[in-house]
Amino acid sequence: MKSEVEREELYPAVIRAASCVSVAVRSVRFIDTRGLHVSNLDALAECMRGVAPAAGVACLVDGFRLPDCEIRHTAVVDGDARSAAIAAASVIAKVTRDRYMRRIADTHPHWNFDGNVGYSTPEHRDAIREHGISPLHRRSFASIAYTQLGLGEDTPLGSAGEVHGSSERVADVIDLDSVRPDEDADDVEAVAGDS
Repeated sequence: MKSEVEREELYPAVIRAASCVSVAVRSVRFIDTRGLHVSNLDALAECMRGVAPAAGVACLVDGFRLPDCEIRHTAVVDGDARSAAIAAASVIAKVTRDRYMRRIADTHPHWNFDGNVGYSTPEHRDAIREHGISPLHRRSFASIAYTQLGLGEDTPLGSAGEVHGSSERVADVIDLDSVRPDEDADDVEAVAGDS
């Protein structure tokens, strides 16, 4: 796995080399409703449709077959270590996500998203203990992580599972200059074919 700095350095080269790029975004509400794995498969299938490969082109997918995708493809276990195309897609996905988390950090300052980009660092866990979860935190993750953190009825999570802030909002991350954290982007799929 590449470091964040290495991914940022690779990103422009990957974009230049790609004939087309497709990125699908799923909101917290979408993931909490359908589950992370199903949401990931759904987003990946949408990306496959977004690049619409020509007949006869080999399509590789990292790890899992896509049961609801009509495009013929092959699942490759540890694909980002075995396929340059899958590794390139991983770079695009991770850089896009990390950049979004940095952009949204000012809207949700208590969780240091510009430093941890949402990963479970000790400081991030401390912020959750102190402030509860933000609108960007998955509630379906609570059964594992939040329980381990000791979040319960007498913590900032609240007795009804309330979230710090008013609602769940996710913005389109393709055009990073247009990120609007105040808009709900459930089920947003964005395709950057000529980026």
